[in-house]
Amino acid sequence: MKIFNLFALAVLSISIAACTTYSEDEISDFDKKIEKYLKKEGIECKKSDSGLYYNIIEEGEGEYIQFKDVVTFTYTGKLLNGELFDNQQEPVEFSVDKLIGAWKEIMVQTKKGSKVFLAAPPQLGYGGKKLDDIPVNSVLIYEMEIIDVQ
Repeated sequence: MKIFNLFALAVLSISIAACTTYSEDEISDFDKKIEKYLKKEGIECKKSDSGLYYNIIEEGEGEYIQFKDVVTFTYTGKLLNGELFDNQQEPVEFSVDKLIGAWKEIMVQTKKGSKVFLAAPPQLGYGGKKLDDIPVNSVLIYEMEIIDVQ
């Protein structure tokens, strides 16, 4: 991984954690819920300093994604109870700097062609915002495939 990406990832992790409005008890509760889910599903993950649980299932090729890049990817999103809230199998395109915290963090650790699994606590997702199919303070589970990077 490039030194810049390591530095950018460290800064991102610190800034995400610094913006958190959750108490240590709430963050601990989110961790416990994620760990219980992962154990039940038999999924092994690494945990970042920001609280993101992730598994790079398949390493892509080429250069690591940068914050300035536009990334094309597919993804499936669900809640801890297994309820599907999004199944984007037609590729979507976003600038990395416009993504939710969990996606920003994982993007700079991946390359074109990567496949990843994420378990994102609320502080890295939508937090206290309620969206159509996502309740407030939800842990979000994603499976993603990076199709292209520009």
